[in-house]
Amino acid sequence: MRTRVLALSGVILLSLSGCGGAKVGEQGGGGGGGVSAGGKACGTVNLAVNPWVGYEASAAVVAEVAEKRLGCKVEKKNLKEEVSWQGFATGEVDAVIENWGHPDLKKKYIEQQKVAVSAGSTGNKGIIGWYVPPWMARKYPDIRDWKNLNKYASLFETSESDGKGQLLDGDPSFVTNDEALVKNLKLNYKVVYAGSEAALITEFRKAEKDKTPLIGYFYEPQWFMSEVKLVKVNLPPYKEGCDADPEKVACDYPPYDLDKIVSKRFADSGSPAYTLIKNFKWTNDDQNLVAKYITQDKLKPEEAAAKWIAANEAKVKAWLP
Repeated sequence: MRTRVLALSGVILLSLSGCGGAKVGEQGGGGGGGVSAGGKACGTVNLAVNPWVGYEASAAVVAEVAEKRLGCKVEKKNLKEEVSWQGFATGEVDAVIENWGHPDLKKKYIEQQKVAVSAGSTGNKGIIGWYVPPWMARKYPDIRDWKNLNKYASLFETSESDGKGQLLDGDPSFVTNDEALVKNLKLNYKVVYAGSEAALITEFRKAEKDKTPLIGYFYEPQWFMSEVKLVKVNLPPYKEGCDADPEKVACDYPPYDLDKIVSKRFADSGSPAYTLIKNFKWTNDDQNLVAKYITQDKLKPEEAAAKWIAANEAKVKAWLP
């Protein structure tokens, strides 16, 4: 959920992350190109898939409905968030199905370049923050207040934290203000990156099972919360504009009404897939269930999507053109 801007040089070389293997710019065209003059045919839909399982769950359900109900061909592209947005201009990304805020990217691609538009809310409510395993909240109840974190810093010291408390983050590309928060709140901690969502979950699961100290970045919606109900640490309350300067952030993360972003050409194409994506809306519980099918039940994304769709026909019908 969620990107720190990473500088990329060149216009064509926009590299794919994860296991995708291709690059934005390698092949031409976009979803709009496959649409008939009458706006009936779907053609190819290029769907960005960002690296967290909640997004993968949403993308799987949208893709399954697009292919099985609308006859679309869906190309899933494993991309980091920032790179996904760059694909709007080339026509090689038609839709980002779960966007976490990103006012900077909205300003650049929607307002200034006019190559993208919002397609409305997903219905998911996003929360980002610092969390501890439940056993710690029970044993040290005042750890929920950020003002007490320095008192407990030594508990979180690791070989990677340089004598300070470790604050564990996930994928470096996720939206995070944590380094600025540590500095501006004068906390004796160092941000250390686990490297991925899966690694972050593994560490929290282990910390609860073994009763070892851990504090880290986490977020909702996330299926793992149904397995281990992590406890959120209260940072200084968010107020409008308190995070305007990334270097001076000293407040909690804002609440996120997650939304969908699509390319302007896709929105104007008449493709029924655009209508599907615009109408797509579900709850945190819906997403968490499909994510659980993928991660815990080991279903393929398309199998997980089909299972959820079969049990939620009324919701799916409301999305269709």
